[in-house]
Amino acid sequence: FFWLCFKFIYFRSDYRPYEIVKQPRHIPEEYKPKQGKIDLGTTYKRDFNSYKVQPVVIVRPLERQQVKKGKLDTVPTYKDDYRSWGIQKSELYKPEQTYHPPTVKFGNSTTFQDDYVPQEIKPRQSFKPFSVVKSSTAPFNGDTSHHIDYVPHKLEIKFEKPKEVYKPTDQPFEDLTTHRNDFQGLVGETAKICRPAHTRVTQSAQFEGNTEFRESFQPWEIPPPEVKKVPEYVPPTGSMQLNSTSHLDYVPYQANRVVPIRPVSHRRKNNFPFQGKSTMKEDFPVWEICRQGLIKQQQQIPNPSGKFDGLSTFRSHYVPHELIPTESCKPLNVALKSSVPFDDITMYSIEYTPKKQEICPASYPSPPGYIFENTNSQGHKFFRKITPAVKAS
Repeated sequence: FFWLCFKFIYFRSDYRPYEIVKQPRHIPEEYKPKQGKIDLGTTYKRDFNSYKVQPVVIVRPLERQQVKKGKLDTVPTYKDDYRSWGIQKSELYKPEQTYHPPTVKFGNSTTFQDDYVPQEIKPRQSFKPFSVVKSSTAPFNGDTSHHIDYVPHKLEIKFEKPKEVYKPTDQPFEDLTTHRNDFQGLVGETAKICRPAHTRVTQSAQFEGNTEFRESFQPWEIPPPEVKKVPEYVPPTGSMQLNSTSHLDYVPYQANRVVPIRPVSHRRKNNFPFQGKSTMKEDFPVWEICRQGLIKQQQQIPNPSGKFDGLSTFRSHYVPHELIPTESCKPLNVALKSSVPFDDITMYSIEYTPKKQEICPASYPSPPGYIFENTNSQGHKFFRKITPAVKAS
């Protein structure tokens, strides 16, 4: 912060503000049209003079109109030179067609029809066994080799041990543990603190809070920044002219609509219905096709008709019993009180020897019993202890 203050102060002292003069603005001169006519003469008009040109005479001869006074009976040179001759028609050399198609229906059979004898096709018998279970009318024979060979023997009577009935004891429960027996709660005095009293070293001289930084960098008063006043906006008087050069110079013209160059279509419209028949449609008519149905296997196991009974073997065989909570044998968390005083003597309180606390000589500006010698380059001061002089006997 102090560095910024000094930088700001040096900047203000070295760079002084100057008056800024507003740059003059160039105002264009008002346009004034010149009087007189514009000379539109060019070098082309000067070098190339206009000449009077007469229209070109047509070289094509004029059409002569013949006056029809009577019938003109003349023979042209073509008819006179090329006369028609009497040419006889040449006979055809094509042989006469002696084949006449028969009128009776064709009834001859082919060799395939004579040799092939149609036979009736019978479906092959399926040897696959039926999946339906056949129930037998005979009674079920459940004799096995185990049933036939097994000889039953009489079992001996199993000895049953009588169930003992639990009888609680009449004596009270001894809940005294070794911990409670060895460590009984004894009432005693609080332990005395053997730590020596803390004596704070104080000086009567007032603390000087001056530092090198505070002495070198003193606070300077910084004036508040000047706020530039913005001039208040004053709207101009009078009405605004919204006319532009395009509105003033533009002259509207009445123009005719452009005629389209596209030729007129001479399409004939017929009211006859469209005949969409073709040889393909007549020779190959559409046949009705029936979609083959899905082949589904018949369900062998019938669906159940009654209501679902959700009773399981566990629910049917389970017998609920009343629960009896077990008694807790945990002893109560109560401290035992004793009338014997508490023995708080420890090894630390017996063997500890209090010592006198000495004051560090570095806390004094000039420590007693020491003489100042010198100061090193890092600013550390060195003192020498004064040794008492021994008198010679």
